[in-house]
Amino acid sequence: MKELNPLQIVLFFVLFAPLMYAGYVVFIGAGALAILWGALAALIIAGLLSGSFKIADQWEKAVVLRLGHFTGLRGPGPFFIIPFADRVVYWIDLRLITTSFKAEKTLTKDTVPVDVEAVLFWKVKDPERAALQVEDYRSAISWASQTALREVIGKSYLADMLEGREKIDAELQRIIDLRTEQWGVNVSSVEIRDVLIPADLQNAMSMQAQAERERQARVILGDSEKQVAAKFEEAARTYKNNPTALHLRAMNMLYEGLKAGRSTLILVPASVLDTMSLGDTSGIVALTKMMSEEKEQDDNRLPEDKTTVESGKK
Repeated sequence: MKELNPLQIVLFFVLFAPLMYAGYVVFIGAGALAILWGALAALIIAGLLSGSFKIADQWEKAVVLRLGHFTGLRGPGPFFIIPFADRVVYWIDLRLITTSFKAEKTLTKDTVPVDVEAVLFWKVKDPERAALQVEDYRSAISWASQTALREVIGKSYLADMLEGREKIDAELQRIIDLRTEQWGVNVSSVEIRDVLIPADLQNAMSMQAQAERERQARVILGDSEKQVAAKFEEAARTYKNNPTALHLRAMNMLYEGLKAGRSTLILVPASVLDTMSLGDTSGIVALTKMMSEEKEQDDNRLPEDKTTVESGKK
């Protein structure tokens, strides 16, 4: 029901005052009882006339019945109805309306119970059919949306609902629009707002995703090792055909190991010494000792001496 318009109250007093005055003038000589009946008549007439005055807002249509028969739509703006004969049974809102609905504990095609929340955007295109073809079109739209949502969930897999929501939305819109079209209602869009799954299933899906990431990491590591092995094989072929390059590489590896200075014990195969022409192991020991002493001297040198040496080098 539409709320009382302030203009109806104003119209009531505007009509009641002159009617009351006219009744008082007519029945002033007939006694107090006649004046009382005249006031009652003025009150009834003013109430009926003010009640027959209606105003529909810009986005509304009023459905008027006369003696039970549909006579037409009124509004927007002011209009009058015949007292006792006409009545406004519906005020139809023509704006876009949003309705939220959900389906709880509904099984998907792969038997997973889910709770789905969605939002429906719709508007009335034909107010006459919305008023006459269905008892309560708002409730009917809500129930039709819920049953359509359950139907779509039962035909969909959980993965499709989580990844392909646009497809589910389009299917829902098609089904709901097909059902509400006969009521003069047009569905603009349907959007799934949230899909809730059981906590145990969430943990299982999380573990599955973690295992999939670990598998991908191992595959990437294996591919990397394969590429490194291919490069080593290519380098081995280069060293095989170029002994000088192998000699320089061996000397560089030995130099890097001695330069690190993290350990005083270095194991070098005798065959490597022969290929590098560095003599026996005593030569390697002497070389290691000399580099260790130079490193200790550099560490024990005062900061001023280091600054002086560095400036002298510059």
